[in-house]
This record gives sequence, structure tokens and C-alpha cells, in this order.
Amino acid sequence: MFGKKRQKQKPDDAVIQQLMQIVGDSEVLYLKEDLIAYECDGYTLSKGMPKAVIFVKSTKQVSDVVKYLNTVGIPYIARGAGTGLSGGATPLGGEVIISLVRMKRMLHLDLKNRKAVVEPGYINLKLTQSISDKGYYYAPDPSSQYACTIGGNVAENSGGAHCLKYGVTTNHILGLEFVLPSGDVIELGEEGIPDRPGYDLLGLLTGSEGTLGIVTKITVKILKNPEGKKTVLAYYDDIGDASQAVSDIIAAGIIPAALEMMDSIAIEGVESAAYPVGHPRDIAAFLLIEVDGIDAGIEDQIDEILTVCKNNNVREIKVAKDEEERGLWWANRKMGFGAMGAISPDYLVQDGVIPRTRLPEVLAKISEISKKYELRIANIFHAGDGNLHPLILFDASIPGESERASKAGSECLKVCADVGGSITGEHGVGIEKSAEMRFIFTDEEMTAQTNIRAVFNPEDLLNPGKLFPQPGRCVEIKREITKEVVS
Repeated sequence: MFGKKRQKQKPDDAVIQQLMQIVGDSEVLYLKEDLIAYECDGYTLSKGMPKAVIFVKSTKQVSDVVKYLNTVGIPYIARGAGTGLSGGATPLGGEVIISLVRMKRMLHLDLKNRKAVVEPGYINLKLTQSISDKGYYYAPDPSSQYACTIGGNVAENSGGAHCLKYGVTTNHILGLEFVLPSGDVIELGEEGIPDRPGYDLLGLLTGSEGTLGIVTKITVKILKNPEGKKTVLAYYDDIGDASQAVSDIIAAGIIPAALEMMDSIAIEGVESAAYPVGHPRDIAAFLLIEVDGIDAGIEDQIDEILTVCKNNNVREIKVAKDEEERGLWWANRKMGFGAMGAISPDYLVQDGVIPRTRLPEVLAKISEISKKYELRIANIFHAGDGNLHPLILFDASIPGESERASKAGSECLKVCADVGGSITGEHGVGIEKSAEMRFIFTDEEMTAQTNIRAVFNPEDLLNPGKLFPQPGRCVEIKREITKEVVS
């Protein structure tokens, strides 16, 4: 009732009125109390107030809204579920957010050709749930898959635990429909064949963080469920031994479907939150290893993995006895980020990539960073492909801790870059890491990339201020964020 009463208020703003004409009065939020929920995504150290939030239901509505906003010169941002972790959907102030969450249908399912067509607001996990009884699944599985949208996955080129073997989102995209900043609608990919002659525009759009166009339809590859699947849990007293086991498993020619690691602080978190497994609290780390494929070869792979783990001083190792136990182990792992709330008021998730062989060295340096800034850092990561997730634990109510957390996170990324890695594997750059792009790209390389953006987005109205550093701006943004959080 309260919401209905507020909705009766007529906006004086001509832009809001025009947006209401395009999508309907009830599909536009413009009051401050309604907009607060959209001032950030999962990266909470940066916040900005949008001018309005509009809910679109069709490609035509997206196109009409974009064309209108271009005529009045107002910037805009596409947003899915808001689970992003780098500020990619966060307003800098005054943008119109185009919410795609109501474009949430599966438009077509073609089991014969192993593909499905979905709208951008379709939930990641829902796709697997809707086809599992038919013997199929969708491979990319970010930890937020119960809530994140496939459109958002395309924007960030999201990964997940099982991407070691099956690849990240870009490896599963067969076609895209998207709206250019001009309002024109473009389709890429045809008849499930993504690799057509010419430039790889599908690859360019996937992972572009909503700066080149707004995706309105996605054709994805679906896979047949594997015949067999086995999951192993290995406990270690030394994180170096666990790291060496990771390298040795891959060196043995085994490519697990997933190879995950958690350290002792991360274990403290997951055992204090939902889905506790009973992990020993005194271990240094555990490995969660899963293999899948043809039944006949599964046991041989498990035997090899057990041998490798034992050769690296494993304290205890066990194989899931049934699907229920396997499900509990994975629920515990998928809860990892959220579980940090059980042991810390605030946390900052980082997302770097390193060569597997440098794991012991990098983890030691992250430990030094933790001591330097007097902040605990939990490590939860996709060890098999070297995708690290240091979680810096802090308390924003304590003056200076937010700033220290931000500096610690930046130093963790610098360590990754220095060993030949990257500043992001799956969470994107957004606002959070734009300054850190200088760790891995020269000014000339970034200019080349911004020139590409200018071809698609010449007025820079679509998701401005993201992905690339802007002279003098990144430092100012971080300074203002810190001031706001601390105060």
C-alpha cells in the first residue's frame, strides 16, 4: 500500500516522464528511497545514486530507451541481478539504470543441437535445473549462480569452479543479440556456429563489461551430463604441500572438472556459517577435487589423485560416499564468500590470476601483505587454473580500515601481475580495478582498447567511467569512497 501511494506522485522531471511513456509508469523508479538499493553492486566500497531505474521487458524497449537517452545526452548502465564484485553496474552519479531482470525467459531449447536461447535476466542455475531431467546442463558455475543472470555472466565473462575443464562463459556463447549505444539491434552468431569468418565480435562483446552494447538475447551451448563423477576432499597441514599437489595433479595429465582450495581462515568462515561440513579447524588448507567423464576411467583418475595427495604429505583424504555428501561439500564451497560475514563485519573480494607453479610464492606474499596492513586475508580460489580470490577482512566502522583494505587488495593484484598473471579472472575490472589496469597494460595498449570502445560507444554514454583508468579520476574516486565509508 505504501508503495502504491508513493507511485501516485507525479514526477516533474521531463526525462522521467518520457521514460514512463516508453516502458510504463509502474516500471520506473525515481524516488530516492527506491533508488538506494541500486547505488552499488556486490562491490560496496563505491556508491553512487542513479537518476532513475527502469525495468525493460523487450529488446524494442531497450532500443527505444537507449535512443531517447542518446538524444538528451544522459548516461546509462545495464544491470542484471547486481551480484557483480567490481562495481561494473555501480553508478558514478546521475545515470539511468536499465534493469534487465524482467527479461527472464528461455526462448528456445534445442537438445538435438545442444543449445538454448535465453534472455539476459535468466538465472544461471535455473538453466541447469530446467534441463537436468533431460540429461543436460550448463557448465559455467559462478559461486553466485543461484542469483546471477546469464546476461551479467556475458558482461563479465564469468567463470566458476568447473571452468578448469570446461572453460569460462565465452567458451559457451554461440550467439548474441545486443543493442548498440545508437539504439540499433545487432545479431551475432548463426545456427549455433560462433566461429564465422571475420573478426571475433562474440569474443569482443563477451567480457566487455557493458561498455560496448546491451545484450538482449543469448544463445548458449549446453552439455550432456557426464556418465560418472567423483569428488575428493584432501586436508593439509601445510599450504605449500597443498599447492604442490595442485601442480602435480595437472602434471600427471589429469584435468579435473574442478580443483578448489581454501585456507584456514576461509575454513573458519564456512564452518561458522551455513552448510558446515566438519572440516578440522587446525588444518592449513584443503583441496576439493572433482573428476567427471566416462565411468570406465573415473576410478583410475581418483587413484592417481589419491597417490599425488599422499606424496605431498596429505593429513587425511576422503572420497564422497554419495551424491548427498558431494552436494554438502559443494554447498560449503559455494558459500565461501558469503560465509565471511560470519567472521568479519566487512570484506573485500579480490580476483587475480597466476601461473599454478607460483602458488606457494604468491600465497606467502599475500600473507606478508596481511601482516603489513594488520588485516586478516582469507584465500578461497580455483587452484587448478590459478584464479585466486583473497578476501580482505575489515571493519568499515573503524577509521582507516577501509582504506587499508583497498590498499591491501591492490597490492595483492600487483603480486599477481608481477609473476606474469592478471588482475582479474572472472569478476571484471569495473570501478574497483581500473587504476590497476596499469599493472598489465601500457598506455598505448589501453588507448588501442579505448579506441575500440569509441567505435561502439562514441559518446561514452553507456556505462561511462568503467574498465579503463581516467587521468586523475581513479585516485579521486578512491579518496572520496574512503572518506564516505570512514565517516
